[in-house]
Amino acid sequence: MLSESSLAQAFTARGYKLTRPRRAVLKVVAQAGAGLSPAQIHARAKKFHPHTGLVTVYRTLDLLAECGAVRRVHGEDGCHSYAPASAGHAHHVICGQCHAVVEFEECDLAELLKTVQRRTGYKIQEHWLELFGLCPNCR
Repeated sequence: MLSESSLAQAFTARGYKLTRPRRAVLKVVAQAGAGLSPAQIHARAKKFHPHTGLVTVYRTLDLLAECGAVRRVHGEDGCHSYAPASAGHAHHVICGQCHAVVEFEECDLAELLKTVQRRTGYKIQEHWLELFGLCPNCR
């Protein structure tokens, strides 16, 4: 999990300004133990900086995802949540009840990717895998 300072560094390294509302969003994302929706991030960020707007939250999350500092997690319900990204390639297991997100690095998809490329003619550039279930606390 990334710290607030490493999120800020990823953000500023690309020349983005680190305003107080954006810093509030970074703080919330860094403290998140599970994937949070933009609305949840907005509500928590307003506690750190009351003038944080929802548009700022969405734009900041988009920039952080572009930097690779957060991962967009696709929920069963079709809504997205965001979680701090670990270094390197990772996939997610998502609890369908409490929405906790756990990253895992195991990725034994090499043969499947080769088959897909051969059958479709596509050159696969990236992929993500998200598994849904119930975490130990919700079972």
